Amino acid sequence: MIHIEPMTAAWVPQVAALEPLCFSTPWSEAGVAAELDNPVSQWYVAVEDGQVCGYVGGHLVIDEGEVMNLATAPTHRRRGIAEQLLRHLCHKMKQAGAAFLLLEVRESNTPARTLYEKCGFTTVGRRPHYYSQPDETGLVLRKELI
Repeated sequence: MIHIEPMTAAWVPQVAALEPLCFSTPWSEAGVAAELDNPVSQWYVAVEDGQVCGYVGGHLVIDEGEVMNLATAPTHRRRGIAEQLLRHLCHKMKQAGAAFLLLEVRESNTPARTLYEKCGFTTVGRRPHYYSQPDETGLVLRKELI
C-alpha cells in the first residue's frame, strides 16, 4: 500500500536516485537535500514497502505556488501515483495560502500533459528552448486553487 508523507533527510538518497531515471537533467542529491532547508519548499514522497516510488516538490511564495518536480519510479508508473502526489501537493499548497499553481512541462511529454490537464491545469504560455538534452519548448501550465 502506498502512502504519502513529507520528504525528510532519510528519503533524500532515494529521491536523488530516481532523478536520473526520470529526467535528462537530474537534480543532484545535494540539490534535493537543500530543499529541506528552503522555507518556501514543500516536498512529499510516495512510499511503498519502505521505498520511495514517487515524489513531488513545490515552492510557495506569498500566494503563488510552483510545482518544481513530479516523478514516479519507472517500475511504478501507470498506477496513479503521480496523480495522488500532484493532488496532495495542490491540497497542501491551497491550505498554505496558494491562489494558484504554475509548472513547466516538455511540449512532447504527452503523458504528463494529460495528467496535468486531468488535474485541472491549463496551458497559459510557451517558453522556447526552456529544456535541454534535448532542446525543447516548455509549456507553462496553471491551476487556480481558489
